[in-house]
Amino acid sequence: MRYLILTTTFFFILGLTYLSGQTGNVEFIANSKSTVNVGEQFRVVFTVNSNGKNFQLEPLKGFNILSGPNPSTSSSIQIINGKYTRTVSNSYTYYLVASQEGTFEIPPATIIINKKKYSSNSLRIKVVSSSTPSKPGNQGRGVTKPGSSQGMASADLYIKASVDKSNAFVGEQIIVTYKIYTTVPIPQYSVNKYPSYSGFWAQDLKKDNERPSQRNETINGRQYLVAEFKKVALFPLKSGKLTIEPINLNVVAQIRTQRQQKSRDPFFDSFFDDAFFGGGYQNIERVLKTNTITLNIKPLPLQDRPVDFKNAVGQFSFKSNIDKTKVKTNEAINLKFTIWGKGNIKLIDKLTINFPPDFEVYDPKISNKINIANDGVNGVRTIEYLIIPRNAGNFMVPPVRFSYFDLKRKQYVTLSSPEYLISVEKNVVTPSDINYSGTTPEDIRYIGRDIRHIKSLPFTLYKTGSYFFASSLYLIFLIGSIIISLIILILWSNFQKQRSNIQLR
Repeated sequence: MRYLILTTTFFFILGLTYLSGQTGNVEFIANSKSTVNVGEQFRVVFTVNSNGKNFQLEPLKGFNILSGPNPSTSSSIQIINGKYTRTVSNSYTYYLVASQEGTFEIPPATIIINKKKYSSNSLRIKVVSSSTPSKPGNQGRGVTKPGSSQGMASADLYIKASVDKSNAFVGEQIIVTYKIYTTVPIPQYSVNKYPSYSGFWAQDLKKDNERPSQRNETINGRQYLVAEFKKVALFPLKSGKLTIEPINLNVVAQIRTQRQQKSRDPFFDSFFDDAFFGGGYQNIERVLKTNTITLNIKPLPLQDRPVDFKNAVGQFSFKSNIDKTKVKTNEAINLKFTIWGKGNIKLIDKLTINFPPDFEVYDPKISNKINIANDGVNGVRTIEYLIIPRNAGNFMVPPVRFSYFDLKRKQYVTLSSPEYLISVEKNVVTPSDINYSGTTPEDIRYIGRDIRHIKSLPFTLYKTGSYFFASSLYLIFLIGSIIISLIILILWSNFQKQRSNIQLR
């Protein structure tokens, strides 16, 4: 019994402390320095005196986020004169670095507490230039001014864009590779400006979350670690001088520094210079920019250009397939053309096909399957036609020609499909009984002048103006439902009386 009383008292006190921690006024406050230097690392702390969820902060302007939000929680319980008080404090910390001069505002953060949304105060921070280096106390894991060369030469870290060819034809594939060359560790990097690739059709060859490929390379007698962080396949859409704009990259490099005071002990010097203690390394942020590339794009030759040329440039194959050549009138035929190979397959225009006038032809269904490889783009383009012969007779679909410019031969190549002889017999079945197969329902449509066919027997006729509402059958159902409801109500009332009769029970 004694243990039961103690347990009950403990949980009662615990419940009171929980309730006291959840009630009261909610205070959501943001704190930070009001003035910082360019390149200086500082903290922004959002503190709330209650438990919440879905903490959010809008994107920041003028600052780069090194880490955050880093959540932490603290609580305390006080019992004074029998009054229980529980205090909860949750904080969300951001480590930021100022990237440019000016006055910037950190917008209010939001959090949800007890299904209610709260907002913190905003902060206005002034960023000023600083010509003096960071204090020694901030060198452990601090970040210096972006673009500064303190402790690191420009040859230690740079990025470069290169192309596999600088002279190409319109529609010819050009691969652009972006690489980082570094002799120092790089904890993080991010792209802050992508080129627009004006005048090109562009296809990324690397996924956004794909890990960059790395290798060691010796340049001018120095050993570099080379990381390929982006690769793009470009297809020029016009001739002339075309420019590939630079790409901007934010990079945080980690360099080794010398301590101002030495213990003159080789063991302790190497021990405290370890990166874990933050005394031997310094983070430097730099904004890197690639070189501008100018390409000479030549027009495709006009000599011997086929009339049916469809802007295909590369190496391709071509074939066709028909599902049947003997049909009856109003039966559907599927005619499919397939183009596959390496090149600008997405830029190929529709084929020119001369169908017989007795055939009803729907718009083609075009599908592309693009394969992205390290050496460029290849894939398959399928063009499928649904044709319906309306009259009986023997018809011919002439050969279809597909022409492309072969980059290896530097000449035009023409491929051709076979001709198809189609025999159409008179169909005694009405068109409404025909089941079109081999295509999706949305590919079938009505033509404005088609006649909808008369529905044949059996079917049911109803007298005009006759409705179920207010009819004899409707009244019978209505009165019957009322009577049944009254019977159920009387039976339920009697049942309740019998249950309340104690003598009877």
